[in-house]
Amino acid sequence: MTQWGSDDPKRIMWVDDEIELLRPHIMFLTERHYEVTPVSNGDDAIALCDQEHFDLVLLDEMMPGRDGLSTLTAISNINPNLPVIMITKNEEERLMDEAIGHQISDYLIKPVNPTQILSACKRILDAKKIREGWAVRDYITEFNKIRDRLCMAMSFNDWVDIHRTLSEWDVELDGFQDAGLKQTQRDQHRECNAEFGSYVERHYAEWLEGEEAPKLSTDVVRDYVVPHLSNDHRVYFIVIDCMRLDQWLTIEPIVAEYFSIDRRYYYSILPTATPYSRNAIFSGLYPSEIESQHTDLWERGLKDETSRNRYERQLMDRQLERLGIALEPEPKYVKVLDVEEARSVARKITTYYDVP
Repeated sequence: MTQWGSDDPKRIMWVDDEIELLRPHIMFLTERHYEVTPVSNGDDAIALCDQEHFDLVLLDEMMPGRDGLSTLTAISNINPNLPVIMITKNEEERLMDEAIGHQISDYLIKPVNPTQILSACKRILDAKKIREGWAVRDYITEFNKIRDRLCMAMSFNDWVDIHRTLSEWDVELDGFQDAGLKQTQRDQHRECNAEFGSYVERHYAEWLEGEEAPKLSTDVVRDYVVPHLSNDHRVYFIVIDCMRLDQWLTIEPIVAEYFSIDRRYYYSILPTATPYSRNAIFSGLYPSEIESQHTDLWERGLKDETSRNRYERQLMDRQLERLGIALEPEPKYVKVLDVEEARSVARKITTYYDVP
């Protein structure tokens, strides 16, 4: 496998049966440090792709002999990761759909001027580098804003905002090469964690009294789940243990393709360890309240070291009963502990459609 350096000139193959008429466009790209190889037909383009490395192909759609779409298919078979921009005089929607179906990277309608070509090439070849350059500037601005905020009085909503900002930058910086920037981000995480720990120590007791408290683990079902149950909606309540916000932000775009997302935040109770925080979610109670109100489940949990969270189903049922929610038929509870159980749930997922 040949490794190409990020500082090497980007190589573009331009395929057009009237390539001589495009010399001004080629010179325009060359002056901007792109290396352009002109090709006049599809067969030569395919052979060249098989022999040499290119970063991008500019491909005319209407050519004598092998046309653009069949050339595109052959190039994709050789290198499925090679981006292709199709250039055509044909404005038919059918052709656009067919080209998009072949996973072209962009589609331009003739006549095209040099600036249009340059813009399309930049979007594909230089977008990451340009974004990274602007991200460094934006990151420094956000870094200084957070440092300034740490010197001021902060509310629990302020801390949510800081955590969200840091998590978004975690995702953004993950694809960057700047090790120094990532180290700066880790240092700011540590500084914020220390300040946040002190903040929670000062205010947690007040939250337990309900004085200007954020949403806690104990409020999740009552405030975020029950309103949907009350509206006769079918609800899938999914709890993922130990998921960080930056991990969710990575997954969210995939979920957003199928669902409208309304992101809310809550604070974990203390201790944040799974046996306590998860039980607080399912029961709507603090550990001491579970001990006093559900002594049978609490004592059984203490005796069973294999899982302190074995009775989540029962705690959830009792919370719903306490909140006056009666579901018919009764809700389905599924716990996934390993990959095989996840596969089993995926196979049975259609059987859950009629569950309330």
